[in-house]
Amino acid sequence: MAIVTTTEMFRKAYEGHYAIGAFNVNNMEIIQGITEAAKAENAPLILQVSAGARKYAKHVYLMKMIEAAVEDTDLPIAVHLDHGPDFETCKSCIDGGFSSVMIDGSSLPFEDNIAQTKKVVEYAHDHGVVVEAELGRLAGVEDEVKVSAEDSSYTRPEDVEEFVSRTGCDSLAIAIGTSHGAYKFKGTPTLRFDILEEVERRLPGFPIVLHGASSVIPEYVEMINKYGGNMPGAQGVPEDMLRKAAGMAVCKINIDSDLRLAFTGVVRKHFAEKPADFDPRLYLSEARTAIKGMVQHKIVNVLGCNNKA
Repeated sequence: MAIVTTTEMFRKAYEGHYAIGAFNVNNMEIIQGITEAAKAENAPLILQVSAGARKYAKHVYLMKMIEAAVEDTDLPIAVHLDHGPDFETCKSCIDGGFSSVMIDGSSLPFEDNIAQTKKVVEYAHDHGVVVEAELGRLAGVEDEVKVSAEDSSYTRPEDVEEFVSRTGCDSLAIAIGTSHGAYKFKGTPTLRFDILEEVERRLPGFPIVLHGASSVIPEYVEMINKYGGNMPGAQGVPEDMLRKAAGMAVCKINIDSDLRLAFTGVVRKHFAEKPADFDPRLYLSEARTAIKGMVQHKIVNVLGCNNKA
């Protein structure tokens, strides 16, 4: 199996009323945990890389590890740039073997977002790569993406047809109430399913993406707090809401914070219980196992893409 685009994945997901998990990767153990989970559940998979991850691990290292994961699992795996800030970054990833890129022009005026997205789409399509774009702005923090609650905005359904038609993008990230990071809601969590329904009506059959969709699993927040962390009030998107979205037009659900929480919680616990350990293979293997278990849970109980590879 080779690295694939998301085109066929999304077609099957839309028709089957499930979503594909897009999991952010930063190192070998995270990649292994995610791909071992997908292999165990026979699930299609998107491994996505942020600009920050490329700076941390270097593009070539991440690509070689992902290529190893494809060879090891024989699964359909797409490699996606998460929140590409500009044409140059997207071009670098396209030239470097990514099968999908996101150009995030959501902070720009509508016409500028269209122009930037169209430029990326034209280059990407010429190289057999698909493009995700974004309309609306999610609040929160993820690597270099920092948007205050005051600057966030829901997607306007009346804009989506023109945007998709003029840009030629292959999928669209929309803002319906999710947010980046571990602090997503004050009060009762809610998503604007009315916006999603209207977008689906205006773009029948078109794949929609949810960013900021970690559930901030309490088990790992409690673990972090127990062993020296300070995360009072961390609250994510309820998993039943994500499952509902996956049964509608949402074909791709992004998960990053839950990976970080699982990894960090287990490592904190290990050092609290075994402070004399200095072999990274011991605590990193525990973190990898935690990632695997968490991703399996997401695949089966949230995404519904098990046995869909």
